[in-house]
Amino acid sequence: MKGLLIAGTTSDAGKSLVTAAACRLFARNGVRVAPFKSQNMSNNSMVCADGAEIGRAQWLQAIAARVEPEAAMNPVLLKPGSDRRSHIVLMGQPAGTLESGEFATGRRHLAAAAFEAFRDLASRYDVILAEGAGSPAEVNLRGGDYVNMGLAREVGLPVVVVGDIDRGGVLAAMYGTLALLDPEDQAHLKGWIVNKFRGSLDLLRPGLVTLEERTGRPVLGVLPWLPDLWLDAEDALAIGGWSKDTRSGPKLTVAAVRFPRISNATDIDALAAEPGLDVSFTVRGGDLADADLVVLPGSRATMSDLAWLRERGLDEVIAKRVADGRPVLGICGGNQMLAQVIEDPNGIEGGGTVAGLGLLPTRVLFGADKLLGRPTGEWRGQPVTAYEIHHGVTTLTSGGDAEEFLDGFTSGSVWGTTWHGAFENDGFRRAFLTEVAQRAGSSWQPVPDAAGYADRREQMLDRLADALDDNVGFTSLMDLCEQAGGTS
Repeated sequence: MKGLLIAGTTSDAGKSLVTAAACRLFARNGVRVAPFKSQNMSNNSMVCADGAEIGRAQWLQAIAARVEPEAAMNPVLLKPGSDRRSHIVLMGQPAGTLESGEFATGRRHLAAAAFEAFRDLASRYDVILAEGAGSPAEVNLRGGDYVNMGLAREVGLPVVVVGDIDRGGVLAAMYGTLALLDPEDQAHLKGWIVNKFRGSLDLLRPGLVTLEERTGRPVLGVLPWLPDLWLDAEDALAIGGWSKDTRSGPKLTVAAVRFPRISNATDIDALAAEPGLDVSFTVRGGDLADADLVVLPGSRATMSDLAWLRERGLDEVIAKRVADGRPVLGICGGNQMLAQVIEDPNGIEGGGTVAGLGLLPTRVLFGADKLLGRPTGEWRGQPVTAYEIHHGVTTLTSGGDAEEFLDGFTSGSVWGTTWHGAFENDGFRRAFLTEVAQRAGSSWQPVPDAAGYADRREQMLDRLADALDDNVGFTSLMDLCEQAGGTS
């Protein structure tokens, strides 16, 4: 077995992107490589071809590796529903909940499933590139850990630690990471990768030399700051990482509500990638009032986030937009909020019935079973492929008057659908945005011959792989992978 664990000094240090870059780099060198993450805590997920739900980051890493995404690549997915409870997805399927008090000691069965999944992948691939979670120095959680040093010890993986220098304090964070590990864990840590560096490397080099002297581990490379890498963020800290479009010409402004329990926020990435769109996540009523299009994205806690929306008076801002004929789009949980009523007889979100925003003539009923799928359809003659992850089923109310929109409905200037990923379809996205621009009175039009969303993703993955190859090197990483199994 050959493999490597890519850990980080913090969340959002760059573990996911470095792992994706390594997957693409290994694939380009003819290595049959698979990504892996024992446990992912994220509300950004994806449905595989076989109906299994996994973290979005591991899906992207599989795309980078040019292999089919599958449940074994992310055997445990925890989807936070509140500050104290997460919903468990085990090997791609719902498997109950995990309370905060169980986090350190109540995950043994999850660890066993994760280790089994790793060994299964290792029997079918040449190299396994595992991504850690948070920081391996979270010693308060070490006893139940199976995603960082717990995984490294179990299967004998060498470990590299990525640190984000743009945040500051990266050298101290790396030194402290090693210092907090016990000797057996320290033996697995083989080196450091500095991420997001901009400036003169000559100024940084004395610090790198000191780090190597103090830790006895080499700095394997320094990765440059690469702007406009908005690839499939899994961490809430990374949502909205794209930059503003600075090109001249008519603009279309999009404001997406940043719900406390936002899920599948990557739906907004495809809009942000379209030339001439200025897209932002916001919690400000003024932003929602001024935008050409308001998006209510997915939510892992629809009823709770709807209450949050009302507490801030944002429901009134949205209602006024609709009264004025200005565009509003709801996706999955956001679509459910647009309904007249939301019913939860099975206690999926705590139970009960609440009034929706009443902006579509629909009713939402939460069923006991989660619906997972990869649906296809069309709109305005444009083909659409998507994925769905939801309990709530939306139907028209008696006497409701609305047209079909994908699997949902549209009425006036309001659109709603449960389909995620629909806007990654270039023709559909541009047709929809053209209609939005007309309703909003904007002169924006799609840019002819602009790169498609999938093409841009491929370009970014290759750009990441180039940076990793230039500054760390395929041979260096492969040499580390070949050390797997040597330390226990």
